[in-house]
Amino acid sequence: MQHPLLNIAVRAARRAGDLIVRNVERVGSLDVSTKSRNDFVSEVDRQAEAEITAVIRKAYPQHGILGEEGGRSGGDEFVWIVDPLDGTTNFLHGFPQFSVSIACEHRGRIEVAVVFDPLRSEMFTASRGSGTQLDGRRVRVSRQRTLEGSLIGTGFPYRANIKYAKPYLAMLEVVMGAAAGIRRPGSAALDLAYVAAGRTDGFWEIGLAPWDTAAGTLLITEAGGMIGTLTGARYEQGGNVVAGNPKVYAALLEAIRPHVPEDLESA
Repeated sequence: MQHPLLNIAVRAARRAGDLIVRNVERVGSLDVSTKSRNDFVSEVDRQAEAEITAVIRKAYPQHGILGEEGGRSGGDEFVWIVDPLDGTTNFLHGFPQFSVSIACEHRGRIEVAVVFDPLRSEMFTASRGSGTQLDGRRVRVSRQRTLEGSLIGTGFPYRANIKYAKPYLAMLEVVMGAAAGIRRPGSAALDLAYVAAGRTDGFWEIGLAPWDTAAGTLLITEAGGMIGTLTGARYEQGGNVVAGNPKVYAALLEAIRPHVPEDLESA
């Protein structure tokens, strides 16, 4: 039987996803605001978050919500961490790679997670202790044993993190030299879901937010994978992340470790 919190997360993700898909063809007429340089938010982001919030509030009015657009509101021992449209820049350009990410945390521990790709109608779900599923089918991380031959996802540093471009490029160069391929699709939540489903073998990125990674963290660990900081420390939501199946995770950490800036060693 599916966890009741997960039922609500799935329902909320589908509601947001339906709204997003309805607006794909009218991107040119959407109201878009600039949060900071090259960081955009559309009316669809706000409306999708409102849809998610409405579903959660109806079922659990006492729970807290931490949303990318609305910030923190309400709360008891449960907090829902929400990215209503991860990959807004892709969405606004008609680039078909974006997702809805929803996780529920109880006393600081993620209990259920959903990442929904509304264009492909793919629903990645996990509840603690019950594994990870894609559209109701159990999935696991890949069996790739080495960085050589692997497919690795990443995200480029941008906005405030552009100052780390040089060390990141050094990391990229060493991983490119070993891996079979590198991919940068542009939705970190979906990137982490792909690691969980074995579609990529590993992933790393500098400067993510809690709503980017909360759901993906549980998807990966419940699928048998590992996730940590750039130096392999325990990952707290938000910051810098390395993930993968156990073998590739270790190899990826080893490859990038010499290039991690001192001020990111504990982040």
